[in-house]
Amino acid sequence: MPLDAGSRRHDGITTAVAVFKRLSGVLLLFVALCAAPPAFAQHTDLPEPVKQALARAKLPESSVAVYVHEIGAHRPAVAHGDERVLNPASTMKLVTTYAALELLGPAYLWHTEAYGGGPLVNGVLNGDLILKGFGDPKMTIEDFWMLLRNLRARGVRDIRGDLVLDRSFFSREEHDSGRFDDQPTRPYNTAPDALLVNFKAVTAQFVPDPEGRTVRVVVDPLLPQIKVANDIRLVTGPCGNWLAQLKIDVQGSANAAQLSFAGNYALECGEQARSFSVLGHREYIAGLFSALWQEMGGTLGGVVRDGEVPPGARLIAAQRSDTLAEIVRDINKFSNNVMARQLFLTLGAVAEGAPATADKSSRTIKQWLAAKGLVFPELVLENGSGLSRIERITAKHLGQLLLAAYASPVMPELIASLPLTAVDGTMRKRLAKALVAGQAHMKTGSLSNVRSIAGYVLDGRGRRVVVVFIVNHPNAGNAQPVQDALLQWVYLR
Repeated sequence: MPLDAGSRRHDGITTAVAVFKRLSGVLLLFVALCAAPPAFAQHTDLPEPVKQALARAKLPESSVAVYVHEIGAHRPAVAHGDERVLNPASTMKLVTTYAALELLGPAYLWHTEAYGGGPLVNGVLNGDLILKGFGDPKMTIEDFWMLLRNLRARGVRDIRGDLVLDRSFFSREEHDSGRFDDQPTRPYNTAPDALLVNFKAVTAQFVPDPEGRTVRVVVDPLLPQIKVANDIRLVTGPCGNWLAQLKIDVQGSANAAQLSFAGNYALECGEQARSFSVLGHREYIAGLFSALWQEMGGTLGGVVRDGEVPPGARLIAAQRSDTLAEIVRDINKFSNNVMARQLFLTLGAVAEGAPATADKSSRTIKQWLAAKGLVFPELVLENGSGLSRIERITAKHLGQLLLAAYASPVMPELIASLPLTAVDGTMRKRLAKALVAGQAHMKTGSLSNVRSIAGYVLDGRGRRVVVVFIVNHPNAGNAQPVQDALLQWVYLR
């Protein structure tokens, strides 16, 4: 049964007529089949354009898995290596997002709640202020500001106690942000958290000033625990790879950080930006709360610490998230790993109760699949985002998932969340001059030694076709022209 979105505490003549109706239905079906375009012929081998593209990319045919299945057809049109167990990279997000749309519902909302731990008299909260998070995947600085603004609107000005952060909805396990690719300050490596704000990121904006012959570095939000050193030189000439011309050093711990910038920056580059994940979750919120609350004329008498909402605490204000359908769109269009991990953990917490764990979420998804008759024994889910070295699935099963999704009530939300060729998301710059431009909704995946696409193509005859392509090989970085050749072949077939 689907999980309830509101369950988180958190809306004789009769015989002749019947025979005639049955016969009419059979006749209409026969006419429809006769009038319909012919289905794909089955190709267990790869299409010739794909073979040629593989050869040019120096990718052996044995390294790729391809699954092509027209909606409504009895058999796949192409099934090459489709039962090989492979790392799908970010196409694994299709499993997580489709499961969430069915189990939680497209209108599901997360709430972040603010409680008073004592009486509120004349603007003074005589006790702690407790913020409780439920895993909102996309709580921005603006959302956090709105929560604090609502507190001020409800009369809270001076907090005589502590700021208590209740992050208990997710299990707080040890997380090494550099374990995956030795890039601990990249925002995509940020650990999930029940009270995640702004992906725990700060953005450095590089603003050239030709009159002052300098480059300003504007860090937002500029938290009190972050120091900035700027030794960038403004130069003339072509922009080129602006990031490669800079020397960026990020040092720090959970409590403090220093961002140091040096090197050359060309005036022609205009304004550019780079984001970093720094500080611990508690320290990030502490700095942000301090800055925003002071701007609003508020004071905090105590410290910032972790804890839980105590019995008897009074709910003062709450901030709700975007709908799940909007969250899923951001996850799939832009392949947002942090949001996908937040969503993945939410599934387990809603199904089995807090605190959320990866095991609960993996079990929830596998039980949901089995209830739909989709048994994927090889499926390995580590975090549900595809940003993993151990997640596994076959192209065949990913294709079967997409076939099932097409028959689901949440099909419109899922398809609308996928990047559209030559239009938006991670497919925006691809196939702009091809006939398949604007005709394929495809989730992309990219890791070292892995490239993948999975989604739906509306072909030249108006047939909707499921397409999955996965390659695991040291030359996988050459695979984009191969993927493009496959999409064009499907469209023109």
